[in-house]
Amino acid sequence: MTGTDSKGYLGLPELVAIGVGGMIGGGMFSIMGIAVGMSGHAAPLSFLLGSVISFFGAYCYIKLALKYRDDGASFTYLERAFPDKPVIAGIAGWTVVVGYIGTLALVSLTFGAYSAHLFGLSDSILAQRLLSLGVLALFMILNIAGTATMGRVEDIIVYLKLLLLLVLIGVGFFTMNQNSILPLINKGVPSIFFGGAIIFIAYAGFQFITNAIMETRDPERNIPRSIYLSIVIVSLIYVAIATISVGNLTPEALQGAKEYALAVVAKPVLGRIGVILVDVAAILATSSAINATLFGSSRLASEMATESLAPSVFSFHTRKSSSPVVGIIVITVLGAIFTSFSGLEAIASFSSMTFLLVLIGVAIACYRLRREISANGTPIIIGLVLMILVAIALGWNMATTNPMSLVLTAGIYIVVAIAHFVFDRVRESKRA
Repeated sequence: MTGTDSKGYLGLPELVAIGVGGMIGGGMFSIMGIAVGMSGHAAPLSFLLGSVISFFGAYCYIKLALKYRDDGASFTYLERAFPDKPVIAGIAGWTVVVGYIGTLALVSLTFGAYSAHLFGLSDSILAQRLLSLGVLALFMILNIAGTATMGRVEDIIVYLKLLLLLVLIGVGFFTMNQNSILPLINKGVPSIFFGGAIIFIAYAGFQFITNAIMETRDPERNIPRSIYLSIVIVSLIYVAIATISVGNLTPEALQGAKEYALAVVAKPVLGRIGVILVDVAAILATSSAINATLFGSSRLASEMATESLAPSVFSFHTRKSSSPVVGIIVITVLGAIFTSFSGLEAIASFSSMTFLLVLIGVAIACYRLRREISANGTPIIIGLVLMILVAIALGWNMATTNPMSLVLTAGIYIVVAIAHFVFDRVRESKRA
């Protein structure tokens, strides 16, 4: 099937659902408390900063996706930009996959926390972990079932959770205490960059849309529209939710709630009904994020396998399904392992840093290929500067507040690089 095939499974509603589903879930529900702890009253500005960077990144992804059409996305763009250095694309591709695994862990942990909170089991770590593992298994099965099934499920989940969030936002603005949000920048301007860095994972989901270009109807029209529309929708919701969060609760209360911070926000806004509403919305949000993450990451691994930069088994499809079955299963299992042994803040820091570095790499690729893809160099340069500043802010914050998370992140990157070189040597020896 070609990228322009009118019989593609995914139209504009499905693509927007994939983008919104990938973004809302991995960030807002998961790390609102952490972001407020870093940026204080300026948390809405941190989310706004993340959206601005995403728009510049989206420009690069759209230009590259429409020129080089396959499901490899980031990996493919770097491969095109550095054709004589396949090691760059190979390491970057596996880094993205590992970043997706971190995202799966982040959102499944949050699913477990909100589910346990809904059923009065928030004090049980075992219950949270079992619920986290259960939802991973469920969406592994749904993704194996095929793209059409995944798209329909994503539509239902995403638009229902948006409805629930709009109810919370609509009521929340009327219960805000303006004194709670003033002064707006109460922790200094750098805090905006610290908060924006830790929540950047909240915007990574728009990239999943480019992973689906080979299964998209009319990609020339639907890919740009769906990516920009997804970012606009998510940005408005993030900024609104962050505003009512700091306007209804103190930063200390939000930090204390940890994984289920928004459920605590809902209590003074809508009472017990509001808590239930947010718990349900969080369950839907994290479910759709898991769904979208599995969809994008498995197709990236499959594309790498077809390029001989990953074991060929990752490109295996069944006769009845276009889904890369082995990739889906392996990524789910690794996500489950990560979920069982990692903490929320460490996973959030790792995932945000990973996607910032990948976005920087894609922006560099976009600049190198700007004439071939008819791209304007100015927005690419502006985006690169912002991305680098935020990446530095995140690295500094990790080094000063949680050095082990920085060590762990660097260690994972080293392991990925070593694994790539070992695989490359084995492949070359077989060819010889």
